[in-house]
Amino acid sequence: MFKRIFLFLVMNLAVIILINIVIAVLENVFGINITGYGFDYTAIFIFALVVGFTGSFVSLFLSKWMAKRAYGVKVYSKEEIAMMGGKERLVYQVVEDISERHRIMMPEVGIYESSEPNAFATGASKNSSLVAVSTWLLDGMSKDEIEGVIGHEMAHILNGDMVTMTLLQGVLNTFVIFLARVVANILDNYLSKGENNGPSWVYYVASIVLEIVFGILASMVAMWFSRHREYRADAGSAEFVGKKKMIDALKALKRMQDITLGDDSKMAAFKISTRREKWTWKELFSSHPSLKDRIQRLEDMSI
Repeated sequence: MFKRIFLFLVMNLAVIILINIVIAVLENVFGINITGYGFDYTAIFIFALVVGFTGSFVSLFLSKWMAKRAYGVKVYSKEEIAMMGGKERLVYQVVEDISERHRIMMPEVGIYESSEPNAFATGASKNSSLVAVSTWLLDGMSKDEIEGVIGHEMAHILNGDMVTMTLLQGVLNTFVIFLARVVANILDNYLSKGENNGPSWVYYVASIVLEIVFGILASMVAMWFSRHREYRADAGSAEFVGKKKMIDALKALKRMQDITLGDDSKMAAFKISTRREKWTWKELFSSHPSLKDRIQRLEDMSI
């Protein structure tokens, strides 16, 4: 837990430093007034753009480093994998085969100790990625089921889901910050009848409240897209390794999750599954569809 908190603080410190560097360059080199006195919609939009995208891209470029350290992922070379068990070799072989077929650089392959059956893919690009599987998943799944899981993670990489999610989050962050400040300014002017020489306490309070409200709405949009990409990754795995293997993998995850506590971590959106059984209002904020829905979607699919 302490390691994850430390890594979280490091990432946020990097975001703050980079935001200040970008703003300093824009103001001192290009002469664009972003943080100075006055309310200029163009300046506010640029500020929102810088803040909105900087955090997203820092998270993307640090994603492999963060994942390895947060989960203790051990990355293995081809030679090291060759001396391990059949399932570990299978993971590497499936990643290698799909990479070669689609002409991308071989992702790093890692294994991490965990009491949850899961796997994830992350990285800044298709040619700089990581596929990691948990020990519980390897122990509890057959070889065909493992192939389905790895096919799913490779589909995320080939679909460019990590970059797409980053761009989407950057756009959403930008509009959350921008719209919150625009609406707060309109409200401030209305309540003060235009007599204020600058933003009052109403502006600052309204900005914070509106960022929270718009942030919740933006999260719903991001999670809707995340659920959509899970269906696409399932279909990709069905194409790469066979529909039956992917369906069997999802059924195995459902069976195994019945005896685990599930996952509430920040990496949940990058993993193959989260613990959900039926639709509730919370689905609007879930990164994954239920396993039941995903299985049904695959069974109805013609490949």
